Amino acid sequence: MTEPLVHYSVDRAVATLTLDSPANRNALSTRMVAELEEGLERAGADPDVRAVVLTHAGKVFCSGADLKEATGADPASGPRNLVKLMRAVVELPKPVLAWIQGPVRAGGLGLVGSCDLAVAGPAATFAFTEVRLGLAPAVISLPLLPRLEPQGVAHWYLTGATFGAAEAARIGLVTAAGMAGLVEKYLDDLRQASPQGLAETKRLVTAEVRRCFERDGEAMIAQSSRLFGSPEAQEGMRAFLERRPPSWAR
Repeated sequence: MTEPLVHYSVDRAVATLTLDSPANRNALSTRMVAELEEGLERAGADPDVRAVVLTHAGKVFCSGADLKEATGADPASGPRNLVKLMRAVVELPKPVLAWIQGPVRAGGLGLVGSCDLAVAGPAATFAFTEVRLGLAPAVISLPLLPRLEPQGVAHWYLTGATFGAAEAARIGLVTAAGMAGLVEKYLDDLRQASPQGLAETKRLVTAEVRRCFERDGEAMIAQSSRLFGSPEAQEGMRAFLERRPPSWAR
């Protein structure tokens, strides 16, 4: 049998989804996204699950889109699948906490930004690398732009540079920089809350994000699809996979 890319476990009313695809640095392949959606659905249907933790095996939390798939024939499939996944996180009637202990890049930041809480450990780093590939952080902006500090997002979106956990917390990308003990503190707090209270409160705090998905989702999918299919982005992604500078780099 094929080993799962996402492991599911439950302990003390918390379901944990662990990304485990080291071959592509936990990239959001079609299969990875499908398994994450299955895990979220399973946790949502379990009355004994109070909250969900999204974390990772290996050194990398998530490297973003699977660029080997993104250079294929259908540039719309990846963005549409990612929007569906992010929306599943946002609309799950249970809080989702991301526990990040390594690099997060591009589309992985949309996954983090869809979570209700996020803790970044000392090894966590972040970068919106789309601009260096001839792309833009289009679909991941649906959960991110309503939540991020404007000048910070302009800085990191436009430069594609790498930043750490403290800056991620400052701009609102994560809840806090900390260690595993902080994760457990958040989970202990969530275990004290009622299921109804959590579900209704999550609807309040995600209202603007959900409106963004409704209002701008199709437009962002169209923009992302157009860019992924463009000659410039195809060159950027090939250059990345071939470990060389793209043609426009100076």
